[in-house]
Amino acid sequence: MSRLSVTAAIPMRPFLVFGLVFVVAGVAFKIGAAPFHMWIPDVYHGAPTPVTLIIGSGPKLAAFAMAIRLLVNGLQDLSQDWQQMVAVLALLSLAIGNITAIAQSNLKRMLAYSTIAHMGFMLLGLLSGVIGGNKLNMADAYSAALFYIIIYTLMTLGSFGMLLFLSRAGFDCETLDDMRGLSKRSPWYAFLMMVIMFSLAGLPPTAGFYAKLAVLSAAVSAGQLWLAVAAVVLSLVGAFYYLRIIKLMYFDEPRDGIAVEGPREMRALLSANALVLLFLGLLPQTLMGWCLDAVQSLRIL
Repeated sequence: MSRLSVTAAIPMRPFLVFGLVFVVAGVAFKIGAAPFHMWIPDVYHGAPTPVTLIIGSGPKLAAFAMAIRLLVNGLQDLSQDWQQMVAVLALLSLAIGNITAIAQSNLKRMLAYSTIAHMGFMLLGLLSGVIGGNKLNMADAYSAALFYIIIYTLMTLGSFGMLLFLSRAGFDCETLDDMRGLSKRSPWYAFLMMVIMFSLAGLPPTAGFYAKLAVLSAAVSAGQLWLAVAAVVLSLVGAFYYLRIIKLMYFDEPRDGIAVEGPREMRALLSANALVLLFLGLLPQTLMGWCLDAVQSLRIL
């Protein structure tokens, strides 16, 4: 059986939906969506920063691919059921992630709750593909979600990479106070961190802005106006804790005068990461075209 035929098995539908709940729960746990998010802050905080960088980036791409294969490829006939579940997950993730992150003083925990909020945005794109049996929005919605998860991966690599770079022997850059006065110690790395924070907040002209705009456009086109409005409002709430870091870097006095140093290769990678986020914010068409081609190659349209 290549794909589930719900119309041919109406008496089995309650059992199918019951099993679907566990499938969606498994996907939500994998990506760290609320209310299956409790492992994310503790793992991000407790793991060494290099490990956090790895588990916070690549696995999210793999989880998105798993969600597409399971829900879109395999369970498209049950889309009306799993989209309702995903809508609840998206709204909870956006609310819990953005609101709880404000109270965090540890940077890794703050970025962990930021991850939960970003997964809510990705799910918003995922649930906007098929509405009431209409598949005209599938290509735009799924390509927007794929574009978002790629940009999220770049932002995660940049943010945790910067924390790793700012750490040194006997010192881990993990708290908000560790970012104080960074612009006075190293204007270039303060600028790179500012670009990453702007992108995470979804501010122009960074790639994070276009990624959120693409997802919101897909949601509005699918008739999910209330979810799009909620996502915008909660993003405005979330912008506070990103802009707080910029305020600490540029308007507070540094805790010490130690210069920022690190391997040349790492400096080059962090610089390239931030510049790519700027470039993709100004010229996103090529990457979005690749995302659209990838979605169309799945033969789900």
